[in-house]
Amino acid sequence: MIRARAPLRLGLAGGGTDLSPYCEVYDGAILNVTIDRHAYAFIGPPNDGKTSFSALDIGTEAVFDPEEAMSAKATLILHEGVYTRIVREFLGGVPAPLSIRTPVDAPAGSGLGSSSALVVALVEAFRAQYALPLGRYEIAHLAWDIERNDLGLMGGRQDQYAAAFGGVNFIEFLPNDRVIDNSLRLVPGAIEEIESSIVICFTGQSRNSHDIIVTSGVSASNSDAIRRCAS
Repeated sequence: MIRARAPLRLGLAGGGTDLSPYCEVYDGAILNVTIDRHAYAFIGPPNDGKTSFSALDIGTEAVFDPEEAMSAKATLILHEGVYTRIVREFLGGVPAPLSIRTPVDAPAGSGLGSSSALVVALVEAFRAQYALPLGRYEIAHLAWDIERNDLGLMGGRQDQYAAAFGGVNFIEFLPNDRVIDNSLRLVPGAIEEIESSIVICFTGQSRNSHDIIVTSGVSASNSDAIRRCAS
């Protein structure tokens, strides 16, 4: 059994500057901190030669023949997206029968980057399973690419890098997909002060960041959206 986890994050400053097309034009800068809530991924041997995706926190499971797992319109699109990308890019396109299970410590749409943390945890689990040559930057970028390009989910970049690096981070997003993660080494007293000054509460409501971004009209070809962001 392979186990991996990635932390959820709080955005402290710069939210939105990691979105395209803003960061390609003006550069983006984000300050965030990860917390002791995580997304987990477990990869184990298959049952009856099948490939199965299970989201334990929402009680959803999908079971396929391995070759079907890459083409099925699964309800668990993040699991399917990571599985398909790993098989195509690293396993020579040959589907592997696996049991892939995930729980997350926060509900989707909570604003803590849980979906991206889940993708990072899945990528890291596959990295460990197959000894893939991926460092933290590569894991974060691959997770971002799967979400934004393979699955077409709109969003920024900070969640994947926060989940991959952990801790307190000042992250710069530059043109041509350049990212610089500056991990801040705070003294223990500063960390304790931050912890004692923050309370996180769940209101029972969630929101879909993809829908919000689409509704706002932000896209790579929308110059009016760039001007609105800049103002």
